[in-house]
Amino acid sequence: MKLHVNININGIEYQADPSDTVLKAAEKNNVYIPRLCFLKDIHEEGNCRVCSVKIEGQKNLKPACKTMVEEGMRIITDDQEIYDTVTMNLELLTHRHHFECFKCSRENNCEFLDLLRKYSIDNEFTNMYGMFDEDAYYYQDESNVMIIDSSKCILCGRCVSACEKLSGLSVLNFNERGNKTYVGPALFHELSDSGCIYCGKCIGACPTGALREVDQIKEFERDLRNPNKKIVVQVAPAVRAALGEEFGYPIGTNVEGKLFSALKIMGVHELLDTNFAADLTIMEEGTEFINRLQNNDRLPMFTSCSPGWINLLELNYPEYIPNLSSCKSPQQMAGALIKTHYAKKMNLDPKNIVSVSIMPCIAKKAEANRIEMGRDGYRDVDYVLTTRELARIIRRKGIDFANLENSKPFGTLASYTGAGAIFGATGGVMEAALRSVSEILDKKETPIEFKNVRGNSDIKEATYQIAGKDINVAVVHGGAAIIQFLDHLKEGHKQYHFVEFMGCTGGCINGGGQPIVTAKDQEKYDVRKLRASVLYNIDQASTVRKSHQNEFVQNLYRDFLEKPNSKKAHELLHTSYKKRETYQNVE
Repeated sequence: MKLHVNININGIEYQADPSDTVLKAAEKNNVYIPRLCFLKDIHEEGNCRVCSVKIEGQKNLKPACKTMVEEGMRIITDDQEIYDTVTMNLELLTHRHHFECFKCSRENNCEFLDLLRKYSIDNEFTNMYGMFDEDAYYYQDESNVMIIDSSKCILCGRCVSACEKLSGLSVLNFNERGNKTYVGPALFHELSDSGCIYCGKCIGACPTGALREVDQIKEFERDLRNPNKKIVVQVAPAVRAALGEEFGYPIGTNVEGKLFSALKIMGVHELLDTNFAADLTIMEEGTEFINRLQNNDRLPMFTSCSPGWINLLELNYPEYIPNLSSCKSPQQMAGALIKTHYAKKMNLDPKNIVSVSIMPCIAKKAEANRIEMGRDGYRDVDYVLTTRELARIIRRKGIDFANLENSKPFGTLASYTGAGAIFGATGGVMEAALRSVSEILDKKETPIEFKNVRGNSDIKEATYQIAGKDINVAVVHGGAAIIQFLDHLKEGHKQYHFVEFMGCTGGCINGGGQPIVTAKDQEKYDVRKLRASVLYNIDQASTVRKSHQNEFVQNLYRDFLEKPNSKKAHELLHTSYKKRETYQNVE
């Protein structure tokens, strides 16, 4: 097979890999070709024809994303015919799109709007006398987590493919035909009963604002202005690894100091760190695993920190619910402590505390609303803001994020170890647990790093000897990989002892509430690796890197919780899960 082929793009000779498409060959050589429906490895159907190019000797324009390079191929990427064709295709797409850019969640990051500007498409489609099709059918669906608004949809299909290939569930599909076609839950169901696990991969794939999280910014703004409310905010580890992207920082920049400063400027009263609760989770989950291991009780034990994973299990594999750790997620552990221990220390009525979490995940919104996540008529977490929502608040308040001084959270629930920080990356929960479990069982100092469970392979496996016994562990992330692993587990070929599951590929650093990365940048950068490096760097720089060595966690047990898995700990930090029906509203 030839190592390369010779091609000509716009009169310049290049060498290309025979396996390259015209689009890929052009981008390797910094030649611009527009794209819209194309999303590498997810959606490569060539539907929109925005990437049209001219191939000498061939009839009609060709989609660059689907056309393979050939020896001697001569390609034109931009002439009058191509410009007019691309312009016409974009104008046709605007007929369906309802332009409300000033209030759209994607006002600062819309691939469609960027193309309209680049091709000087007039803004004539927004008024009732323009070309926007007022007679077309528009579908809108809203759960308590996310919204589908087909008036913003350009039917590119990226979300449908992402749902199929990343979640493995194919919840979304094209419904109806003709000008009534819309993307929504398959078989004409609603989000709330469709089996959606709220991983948010569809939102990350969408080039417009047709899919978005339920925005809770107004609630936050109102509470900030209420003199009778105490606003307590917790921040997840993965948020600091991605928020900077919203303000022009390179992917993989740690902005935690500026993040905390921005929250203080907004008027937040108390800043906590979810990393502290991650350390607490290891104490509870690690102790639970030790008890199961010693008593040979329902193995393998599954981690329970990812609400998207919990949704998938309850809906599709309820027979494995007994394998789940009973631990709440770090978000909910922190919320429970804020409304009990913290409230008592501050002499506050829990009902006057507004507990807010900043999360990389939209499924956290659903988790906070679960019936069991509260007591005495109040919620442990009142509402959840995604990383994207926080960025919008910072911009709307005119905060000069880039020039903020660095600051830190404060209080007894703010200190954390390196183990707590790495929770946001796939394998992080497992590694943090192994650091403590191995040391507790072996009764001696054990390795800090368990690098076999790191990385972005969909399924990672390792065997470690702990207390003289081989412990088989696995780390699985992304809905499609979870389904594959659980189906394999049913075959019973191998005994696993401990398995970490994350609903999102890459873990929380690639959660459904993180900054949107354009299709082009997804192809250029290893986003998951770059964001995860932030958390591993925090871990590496930490003086304490094992959860059970966090002195503030130790103090919490001494002063309030007594010991891991105590009655008090179970009351506040543990929960139960149950089978749920997909399409539950169908008679």
